[in-house]
Amino acid sequence: MLEIENDESSIQELEQETVLTTQKVEEVSLLLLLSGPYDKNDCILEIHPGAGGTESCDWALMLYRMYTRWCEKKKYKVELLDYQDGEEAGIKSVAIRVKGQNAYGYLKNEKGVHRLVRLSPFDSNNRRHTSFASVEVTPEIEQDNTIEIDEKDLKIDVYRSTGAGGQGVNTTDSAVRITHLPTKIVVTCQNERSQIQNKEQALKVLKNKLLIKKLEEQEKELNEIKGDQMNINFGSQIRSYILHPYSLVKDHRTNVETSNVGKVLDGDIDIFIEANLKQQK
Repeated sequence: MLEIENDESSIQELEQETVLTTQKVEEVSLLLLLSGPYDKNDCILEIHPGAGGTESCDWALMLYRMYTRWCEKKKYKVELLDYQDGEEAGIKSVAIRVKGQNAYGYLKNEKGVHRLVRLSPFDSNNRRHTSFASVEVTPEIEQDNTIEIDEKDLKIDVYRSTGAGGQGVNTTDSAVRITHLPTKIVVTCQNERSQIQNKEQALKVLKNKLLIKKLEEQEKELNEIKGDQMNINFGSQIRSYILHPYSLVKDHRTNVETSNVGKVLDGDIDIFIEANLKQQK
């Protein structure tokens, strides 16, 4: 340090290295916050206008642009799932799939009501209006259609078929009852002539039942993740975007704010995302 004390170029180099190292440490620290069970998953992001009519539909479109711009900067792939135009302007609703590492982890705290205050471009008197729109974010949970069944989990009973089917069916022990021990699901089949055929059909029915059960459990879990939906109106917002009479974007959960509204609406929302992740941790 004594040798470089008066070496200005060396001091500048050290300062640059310090800045880069600090940035890397912050990036790693942020990744450590993404430790939720679905944080690494893709997600579905939906935007719905609230109170405010055409104003809110236009505000929903502005939010859609903001999030797609953010996705572009993060190199995330966006797939449009649903898009409904507003009657006069903007959108009635939009749903996109965001694909990329930690997409849900980054976007999960964007869920809630977003409030806009501006001079209305749709008001001939150029009055100030307040608009609301809600954002909903849910993780994509892999739905595996190939259900694996362990033979050890099955109790298979063979018995004599009953009912219509002819003499060949009624005189052989061809009917099959399969009990899936972990879930207590029971299926039976006696329509086929042979025990082997009945077993195959029963296994197909069991797989379908297990898949339905799995999807129902995932839906229940998603509902718990989504939580109670707030009213899309005044007092329930998570963030306010004010364009008039001054410029300010403020997150009401972390109190993080910036006066550069244009930059935020162009997709620069990382300061809010990072602050919420740190607070949540």
